[in-house]
Amino acid sequence: MVRVLLLHGLAGKPAVWDPLLALLPEDLEFVNAEQPWHGMSDGTWAHHPDPVRLVVDAVRPEHDVVVAHSFGATLLAEAYATGRVPARPTVLLCPFHRSSVAEFDWSTISYYLNDFHRTFEEAMRVGETARFPEKRRAWLARALRDQVGPYGWMRWFETYLRSPFLDFAEVGSPLLVLSGVHDVAARPEDGRALTKSLPRGRFELLDDCGHFPMLEQPARVAALIRDFLDDAWS
Repeated sequence: MVRVLLLHGLAGKPAVWDPLLALLPEDLEFVNAEQPWHGMSDGTWAHHPDPVRLVVDAVRPEHDVVVAHSFGATLLAEAYATGRVPARPTVLLCPFHRSSVAEFDWSTISYYLNDFHRTFEEAMRVGETARFPEKRRAWLARALRDQVGPYGWMRWFETYLRSPFLDFAEVGSPLLVLSGVHDVAARPEDGRALTKSLPRGRFELLDDCGHFPMLEQPARVAALIRDFLDDAWS
């Protein structure tokens, strides 16, 4: 039995993986735990300046594969690059990564600070809250942003800012990186840049998809994961 650890994104929850899990092979055993940065957390996880430690605590030797989304994927990538977690076959959905410090300018900070709620609005549009009226979804998105709070935002953005300094030369395991062409949070360019830095990276751009491929295109994502795992162990 292959054990697969699932790491959801910032302010996410384990249920975000449900549409995908029903489409993956039965010989996979999933560990789908709520992470400390989940949507209803009290925010104290962000008071410590090292959020990568949370991934170090979550990933165990018995986890054969990791599938991670957004902030979870970005933390995991740093944990691999710095050697704090041994790499293994991994799927990274919509990670945040830039190859050069010059790509971070004042407009970048302004966008991610003032429009931070847009990612949560997208989550409300494609998740279980899609049935709600637009005004209610917008209110919920801002409430979720406020739940994350300034400390949570800082830990996320600091992790993003560190990405150009990461060296993946020793990450020998295969990694599949998936990005959505319409992602308003993690740019497709981020996924491409991360893949280019990986010795055994593979990149797939998903058309008609935003920041939540496992909700928007679960069948496509499941097929890519199945093919990736077949190749990884062939």
